[in-house]
Amino acid sequence: MPAAEGAAISAVVLDKDGLERLLAAIRAKGWRLIGPRVADGAVVYDDIDGVADLPAGIGDEQKGGHYRLKPRPDGALFGYTSGAQGWKRFLYPPRQKLFAARRTQAGFAIQPPEPAPQPLALIGVRACELAAIATQAKVFGDKDYADPGYQGRLKGALVVAVECGAAGDTCFCASMGTGPEVSSGHDIKLVELAGKTGPTFVATAATAKGADLLPAAAGRPAAEADLAAAAKAVKAAARQSRRMETATSAALKDQPEHPRWDQVAARCMTCGNCTLVCPTCFCTTVEDVTDLKGDNAERWRKWDSCFTVDFSYIHGGAIRTEVRSRYRQWITHKLSTWHDQFGQAGCVGCGRCITWCPVGIDITEEVRAIHDSAKGRK
Repeated sequence: MPAAEGAAISAVVLDKDGLERLLAAIRAKGWRLIGPRVADGAVVYDDIDGVADLPAGIGDEQKGGHYRLKPRPDGALFGYTSGAQGWKRFLYPPRQKLFAARRTQAGFAIQPPEPAPQPLALIGVRACELAAIATQAKVFGDKDYADPGYQGRLKGALVVAVECGAAGDTCFCASMGTGPEVSSGHDIKLVELAGKTGPTFVATAATAKGADLLPAAAGRPAAEADLAAAAKAVKAAARQSRRMETATSAALKDQPEHPRWDQVAARCMTCGNCTLVCPTCFCTTVEDVTDLKGDNAERWRKWDSCFTVDFSYIHGGAIRTEVRSRYRQWITHKLSTWHDQFGQAGCVGCGRCITWCPVGIDITEEVRAIHDSAKGRK
């Protein structure tokens, strides 16, 4: 969400108590707090009550097919790289009722779904995740057929972003132009700084909504030294070991018979993990259910994946029966034909598809292999 015209841009320094006051002020305004917390051996995004629920002193180790939590000595609250799943499931729920129909004497009466009971406050959103939210907003923002659920939830949301202080092994947002620096799509930005007495936060308001909330945190005004330390902390996250060959990835649609598709298909389990953790994937299926009498019916939209055989089913059979065709469809759409649809790539470089692939397939490695083979033919 862009900065509001005339918004007062301010920066303050908060300690943990100040952050607690900020979260309390957000909750008092009626927002539902969603933030990072530890559950089932991972950092997940879920309901939180305050600072005590945040993953203090917790970092993570992410590699291809590998995720582990590890302790941090500095007590950082946002010291992990990224949550196991993004914010998609709150703005674009995995299962959503589209409408219900009830039989009456005059026929069936349509009942629209009830609106969400509370607007969302998303706490701890990274730059790549902000880019993913903006990407899905474009997907669901068609001028004639906009998705009212997604647009409504996003419009009512408050976004508190957190700058990355270090990059994970699977991150490649820098090469995608989506991070690591937070530049748009937020109301308040936090930069976490380590200190002898615990972490402090340089908090900057980006919208009028954010500027109205910051005074409740009762922080001290940020000095030049604070802003310089915040800028230095962010620079470290730009050093990333992976990068995407963006020119080659955008041209993948011109490589439908490349031998690399067979090679990756020999490893791919078609489990769909990559699509489920991806913050921009939006494939769905629709299910109609009725009661035994046939007087009440509901239509539900549920997440689906292009890695399932049934997803490409048309009367008479499925179109993509081979693993190679399903992987090719996913990566080619994500990186190439998404440009044709939406004017940009559908990947933001968060690296979740690499981390959560059971066999560690690396999307950047697959593109680089095609890139290198194309260079070799010249």
